[in-house]
Amino acid sequence: MTMLTQLSPEETRRRMSEGKAQLVDIREADEYARRHIDGAISRPLSSWETARIAGDSDHDIIFTCKTGMRTAGACDRLAARVTGAAYVLEGGVDGWNKAGLPLVIDAKAPLEIMRQVQLAAGTLVLTGVLLGFLIAPAWFGLSAFVGAGLIVAGGTGFCGMARVLMLAPWNRRSGGA
Repeated sequence: MTMLTQLSPEETRRRMSEGKAQLVDIREADEYARRHIDGAISRPLSSWETARIAGDSDHDIIFTCKTGMRTAGACDRLAARVTGAAYVLEGGVDGWNKAGLPLVIDAKAPLEIMRQVQLAAGTLVLTGVLLGFLIAPAWFGLSAFVGAGLIVAGGTGFCGMARVLMLAPWNRRSGGA
């Protein structure tokens, strides 16, 4: 497995401000829209089978995600798509924030879709359990149904609940974007 060298948030900021590096955020678009580092470009990891990031001798590529775990797990894929030097932001966007460096935050952007799935699934499971105890045992089936859906999502990468939530009005961008 290829390991990309980690750079501290301060070193990353220095290289970016000197124009020596491009920060590439590999989180999904909904995560990027809610909170990102100014100057970072969004290139979701899910689209990396065809993407190529062209680095050169004057500009390094520095990858980031939320905590650094996604970039660490995808080092081989990321390094294969870069023609110049590549690095990873230590601690990701959370590490940048923890270092006291500024973020671009859009509080009006919807919660990330996976957080919405977690909230919805948790609410449905808890509701099924409570109704199962308070109303009728048949309500336990709701919890079982949600649990089965989560197993399918984990095994196949397809999450029906995420697809339904993406159609919700709060997840639709205004102005045709």
